[in-house]
Amino acid sequence: MRDNLSSFSFTKALGAVLVLLGGVGPALRGAERPPNFVIIYADDLGYGDLGCFGHPTIRTPHLDRMADEGLRFTQFYSASSVCTPSRAALMTGRLPIRSGMCSDKRRVLFPDSGGGIPASEITLPEALKTRGYATGCFGKWHLGHLPPFLPTSNGFDTYYGIPYSNDMDRIAGAGPKGRAIFWEPRTEYWNVPLMRDTEVIERPTDQTTITRRYTEQAVSFIHEHRDDPFLVYLPHSMVHVPLFRSASFEGISARGLYGDCVEEVDWSVGQVLQTLRDLKLDRQTLVFFSSDNGPWLPFRDHGGTAGLLRDGKGTTFEGGMREPTIAWWPGRITAPGRVTLELGSTMDIFTTCLTLAGVDVPADRVTDGVDLSPVLFDNGPSNRKFVLYYRGTQLMAARLGPWKAHFFTQSSYQKDSRERHEHTPPLLYHLGHDPSERFNVNDEHPEVLVQIDALVTEHRQHLVAPPSQLEIPLKTDGD
Repeated sequence: MRDNLSSFSFTKALGAVLVLLGGVGPALRGAERPPNFVIIYADDLGYGDLGCFGHPTIRTPHLDRMADEGLRFTQFYSASSVCTPSRAALMTGRLPIRSGMCSDKRRVLFPDSGGGIPASEITLPEALKTRGYATGCFGKWHLGHLPPFLPTSNGFDTYYGIPYSNDMDRIAGAGPKGRAIFWEPRTEYWNVPLMRDTEVIERPTDQTTITRRYTEQAVSFIHEHRDDPFLVYLPHSMVHVPLFRSASFEGISARGLYGDCVEEVDWSVGQVLQTLRDLKLDRQTLVFFSSDNGPWLPFRDHGGTAGLLRDGKGTTFEGGMREPTIAWWPGRITAPGRVTLELGSTMDIFTTCLTLAGVDVPADRVTDGVDLSPVLFDNGPSNRKFVLYYRGTQLMAARLGPWKAHFFTQSSYQKDSRERHEHTPPLLYHLGHDPSERFNVNDEHPEVLVQIDALVTEHRQHLVAPPSQLEIPLKTDGD
């Protein structure tokens, strides 16, 4: 049960009462069935890792078709460049700093973490359940592994997946030392649990079949709830190292093991979309595909590529936070095959879904997501005008229109990754002209820096940052 929630209760019974009483937003009322939502979320996928985003050797026919039938976003951002905060933002429509789901000390949650997504946060499935949605999560969660933080305590009817990253719970003494363990990974090197709802059903998880099994569970859920409005959240473990794929995808990609894994994720997308077509639910279902952050570059060919974007996972350069994103809704997305330059964020998925479902966006807190319906239906510009780039609790950069100002820069996963460089005046890049962030033009456009500074000042005036959930230690029997 969650607190600090006006007009909503998240038990099924009270949610149904609210629907009957008209406790929904203006978009859809009465007997009209609201749309279904499917969110497919890759892990550590680079901006340049899909065929439809320019990769020369990775074949992604299902995602390519999804883009041809839908809308491709080329300026779409995650709210963070690492796992936990980015997933918190997706689920809540809020910057991670507002929920305490970020930290400067521990960038993500670990098996020895005692915190997780706060009970006061309103998640996407919780909000949708007030409209009668069935909700299922199938994949990597990473918002807390203790019972209060699991998906079934946060709005999902059912959960099947791993509670944190697949490289955690490394078994001491198993496999080669250091990073060498990732070059020829075996599932027995990591004691990662596979859970159904709140129970561990397999440990260690057989990660070679995990993409296939997530997909099968999601497809089964869609069949089971074909007559209900539903939310399917499918956050894949891949392509986070260690890399695993099933036997039928072994050695199929010219890109090697990494390509095999991307192509299996592409197969998974195809299975979900074909299920929607077969059940004649495709015209009732909005599907988003995106990634939690950019590629993990230090892992050589076991990591992806951000294409022409600078750097990757862990940084606030474009390669760390701009994601390959596709929206699909046959018969509803205007001019299928369109490519949009409009700004978007994974936080906007929260607000867009609520708006389309006829559920009021929570009014008792700051919500950072905006409604992307004008972009989807091609009847106006994006409601998103700026992007804030946080690393932990530090605001590192901000984008306004095509302009991006870096107040601080810092590498990630490199020898100098602890060194944070402050820039006075901020570095300034025109991302339309220079998406690789090579040419600093701050001396030519001081007026732009003034505009961005005003935006940042206003943001900070209204920012309330609770204590970090990521820094709470796990209590043991001796504590």
